[in-house]
Amino acid sequence: MINKDKSFWNEDAGLSSKSIEWETPQELYDKLDKEFSFTLDPCCTKESAKCKKYYTEKDNGLIQDWSNDIVFMNPPYGRQINKWIEKAYKESLKGAIVVCLIPARTDTRYWWDYIFPYAEIRFIKGRIKFKKGEVSAPAPFPSAIVIFRS
Repeated sequence: MINKDKSFWNEDAGLSSKSIEWETPQELYDKLDKEFSFTLDPCCTKESAKCKKYYTEKDNGLIQDWSNDIVFMNPPYGRQINKWIEKAYKESLKGAIVVCLIPARTDTRYWWDYIFPYAEIRFIKGRIKFKKGEVSAPAPFPSAIVIFRS
């Protein structure tokens, strides 16, 4: 998935903030895929897609139906993340299983509105190393796996 938050990493962290495309670490995805057998990546680029079925920004995964899928979602971490979490929750009510890789920002409204009451939460020890091409570095925040099931 693409991280759309341009402030995701700053120059002080040793990574350029000019790029907004940081992929999910393949090892983490593979471990989750072994458990869930994903069928859809709803927010990615063609190059970073983790599933055969995927939606790019042009396809707008927020308006697509996910109800018959097992979804791996690493949403854009910018201001619209709350819309992606709400979508994940609502699609789970229609039958989807949605596994989200998100920042563990437990003080945010979307955590209180959608995650704490309705999802399984798995906090990740340490910091995930996202990458772009050959460059990788730990995220400047903790992460969690959030699972919505019908």
